[in-house]
Amino acid sequence: MAGQIIGKGERTWLVRLFLGRDGEGRRRYSNTTIHGSKKDAEKYLNNALRDRDLGIFTEPTKQTMAEYLDGYLKAAEARVRARTHKSYSDIVRLYLKPTLGAERLSKLYPEHIEAAYADLLAKGLSARTVRMAHALLNGALRQAVRRGHIHRNPAELVTLPREDKKPMQVLGPKEAAAFLAEASRDRWQALWILGVTSGMRPGEQLGLRWQDVDLIAGTLSVQRTLARKGGTGPWTLEEPKTSGSRRTVALPAETVKALLTHKAQQAAERLAAGAGYENHGLVFADQSGQPPHYRNLIRLHFKPILKRAGLPASLRFYDLRHSCATLLMSAGTNPKVVAERLGHANVSMTLNTYSHVLPHMQRQAADTLQEVLFQKS
Repeated sequence: MAGQIIGKGERTWLVRLFLGRDGEGRRRYSNTTIHGSKKDAEKYLNNALRDRDLGIFTEPTKQTMAEYLDGYLKAAEARVRARTHKSYSDIVRLYLKPTLGAERLSKLYPEHIEAAYADLLAKGLSARTVRMAHALLNGALRQAVRRGHIHRNPAELVTLPREDKKPMQVLGPKEAAAFLAEASRDRWQALWILGVTSGMRPGEQLGLRWQDVDLIAGTLSVQRTLARKGGTGPWTLEEPKTSGSRRTVALPAETVKALLTHKAQQAAERLAAGAGYENHGLVFADQSGQPPHYRNLIRLHFKPILKRAGLPASLRFYDLRHSCATLLMSAGTNPKVVAERLGHANVSMTLNTYSHVLPHMQRQAADTLQEVLFQKS
């Protein structure tokens, strides 16, 4: 007997599917309750027989998506950085559990996922946020396929909302000069000038130690990044984002000068604090030796600088990194050099990110050819 349908009441059927014998010769069955007509039960049995013969049948699990995602997050805690895990947890808690948590993992269909995304968009979430939620869900369901919980990933069949990318905000030469002029009056001047001239990520700057800086050679080495649990909790120094993020960055003379001034100021603060100073060797530390809180940096220092310089309040700390790349590429710097400075895995990533600079570079290339080939003797 390959399969059997047993009536269990009004519009309720028990479908038994023969799966073979175990190691001790005992017969193995998969038992599934189907609510509906007998045709629904027959359809399920026929599909299950086909999947069994193809070797792709998986026994239905009663595990809900909420339960499965909790387990997925717990397993991920050991293999991802604290900041990444916090982001995953927020996506699951805010977006995936409220819309898909009650669904059975084994009975999740593309229609369920698309309806969930439509609900999130209707509540005002951006297409970018929905796509981030999808990336996490897709990864979790891929793992479910690998472990035999389901035989097909329904997230791979979903049509995603179109993301309208906002124009990148960057500082041009004049805006950057205005920003740095106002930053020179700020306690964290060296942090801001380093952001514009190094192309480092904010976390990389805040995780920088003096042992990584060679003020004589005018270089620094990116070795780690600062992270805070929950954004405001205890801080830790973590591995860089990717292996390519470990890099050496050459610094302009003015940046070295600002770091020298900052180091002298830090030494004076350390002396004044005495035993109350916790020396972690950080380049950017407050008067007690601790790394400054990111939100305070933005609210009390970065935003006021933007206001004094007449720059848009929507600019972010991270946009200093974008500005560095755009300024270099607009000036004709080889994109490979820019990619290495930013810590990108390859130059194509740099070109894709800063494609808005390419038309300007093409004009420069044409002008260079005109001068080299057709200049009058």
